[in-house]
Amino acid sequence: MSDATGPSAWDAALRLLGVRARSRAEIADRLTRRGFDPETIDGVLERLEASGLIDDGDFAQQWVRSRHAHSGRGRLALRRELRTKGVADHLIDDALAEIEPEDERAQGAALAAKKLATSSLDLNDAADRAKAYRRLSGALGRRGFPPDVISSVVSQALREAR
Repeated sequence: MSDATGPSAWDAALRLLGVRARSRAEIADRLTRRGFDPETIDGVLERLEASGLIDDGDFAQQWVRSRHAHSGRGRLALRRELRTKGVADHLIDDALAEIEPEDERAQGAALAAKKLATSSLDLNDAADRAKAYRRLSGALGRRGFPPDVISSVVSQALREAR
């Protein structure tokens, strides 16, 4: 590191982990931005892994459980988020396998019902029903739900709301 008076790379990494769990790539990126040399960063990452403080597989599983349950994210959004955090595809696949299709569908249905409950559209009017379908589909799509879940959940929500 260029500044000998600043914190060590180990201390900086521990502070990052004190805020929230992070992937190996996230820590490496943050330490690089702080000006630590690659050899120091590699040593810190190896030490963190040996200590059990970072594990991308565990990180991915925690991320998926938390974001699916509390943020209403679908598999596609979770995959995208984990990729941006530098998690390997096989670890992402393992973590996403924990989401049961029925759970994802129920999450989508709950979100659609919530959005529909606050809508002022007249669902007996064909144009408003089509508008509601587009809006709900877009909302679920942005949350990362797959197209097959979106179409069935939105259709069912509109039928039940009429």
